[in-house]
Amino acid sequence: MGKCPCTEFAQCFGALWWLSGERRVTESLGIVIVEDDVLIAMDLADLLIGGGHDVRAIARTEFEAVAAAEKFRPDMMIVDGNLEDGSGVSAMREILARRFVRHFYVTGDPLQDQGLASDAIVVAKPFNLRELAGGIARARQMPETLPIARNQ
Repeated sequence: MGKCPCTEFAQCFGALWWLSGERRVTESLGIVIVEDDVLIAMDLADLLIGGGHDVRAIARTEFEAVAAAEKFRPDMMIVDGNLEDGSGVSAMREILARRFVRHFYVTGDPLQDQGLASDAIVVAKPFNLRELAGGIARARQMPETLPIARNQ
């Protein structure tokens, strides 16, 4: 793929969805972002909104992630595995004990020691738009019976 002619990241994100076979307006998802780095969270929110999604909340801690999932009942969560205050993996374990939420992890750190299931969806930081779109597409196909994390 050549250089994208778009002048805005949001346009480029929409073009990427189209190029990857996803239709930008197929289904707008209500998304909660769990990310303790404010700049990363803001950039991710901008990309998601530009892709036609509804960012319902940004949570920065494990506690906020659980509360946001309960309050906003998202269709999907994008979760940093290691948070400054708590663990994204532990937050998802608690959320999934209450109800199923499609999700994937974005992280720059290994998550194996946190009891993550071998079939969990993980997008490594730094990621590009194609990898983000791929994580969303894979999470959309996640069966509700999928074991996400082992209990420790």
